Amino acid sequence: MASSNFIDYVKINVRSGAGGAGSLHFRREKHVEKGGPDGGDGGRGGHVILKGSTQLWTLLHLKYTKHIKAFDGKGGEGGRRSGSIGKDIILEVPLGTIAKDAESGEQLFEITRDGEEVILMRGGRGGMGNDHFKSATNQTPQHAQPGEPGLESWIILELKVLADVGLVGFPNAGKSTLLSAVSAARPEIADYPFTTLVPNLGVVSYRDYKSFVMADIPGIIEGASQGKGLGLRFLRHIERNSILLFMIPADCSDISAEYQTLLHELKTYNPSLLDKNRMLAISKIDMLNEAERLDIEATLPKDIPAIYISAITQEGIEQLKDRIWDMINAPLAV
Repeated sequence: MASSNFIDYVKINVRSGAGGAGSLHFRREKHVEKGGPDGGDGGRGGHVILKGSTQLWTLLHLKYTKHIKAFDGKGGEGGRRSGSIGKDIILEVPLGTIAKDAESGEQLFEITRDGEEVILMRGGRGGMGNDHFKSATNQTPQHAQPGEPGLESWIILELKVLADVGLVGFPNAGKSTLLSAVSAARPEIADYPFTTLVPNLGVVSYRDYKSFVMADIPGIIEGASQGKGLGLRFLRHIERNSILLFMIPADCSDISAEYQTLLHELKTYNPSLLDKNRMLAISKIDMLNEAERLDIEATLPKDIPAIYISAITQEGIEQLKDRIWDMINAPLAV
């Protein structure tokens, strides 16, 4: 899929259906000159509903749909016949989609489960017919309720990728190469920074037909949390990853300093990201000889487990999968 097809932000105008009016009607039949009120209720207006779907991974299908309107309810009729309910509009969205009020920025809800349905904009209630207003003192009520108008608002839909493992690193750290080596995902790979312009997801096969999901997030740069480079736009995708796999290439001049810079950017963006499980992968290890590997050992940060890998020679890949699997399935601390 072309990179331009990944859409993780849309702004749409949503309007629910208006409720139908209640009926002002009196029973009129042969031999019944003055039948009582029998006006039916109006039908409610249609809702606009968001529904989670595992078959979607982008908001592309909503990019060019700026105005969404549900159908109005029908008016009530005589004989206490209620009007039909307005048709709901159901918008399918990928899991991890957040709905926000565009004016206030308030988060309304988040879709996290397949098949989950949440009403985004509620339809107007139908009006009551004049049958409801009869009484001992008013046996011929001359009024019925109008239906409630529908609601309208600008809504922002924002996608946060859901994955077990998020790859965190500077551009050209080998994240896309690793993802293509361990899954069927085929992200664009080249020997220059910012090859990855959108998040890529891959399902990593594990032993006994097990699997987990890995996300390649576009490279962070120093200052990304303040809006530099591409990082700010995609940092929110890291929030939905269970494990953060920091990737630093073996030819880096100071691995510990680079790790601290990455950590600082995450902390500045959202301090709660530091509560996630973390692991360090030293990539491109095939570029170094044994002596150079020993030199690296002394420079590694002490507060994070590290592993050496090479997506080209497959060195350390199975051990990396084992560690990730163990971390995903580790019992929660009480």
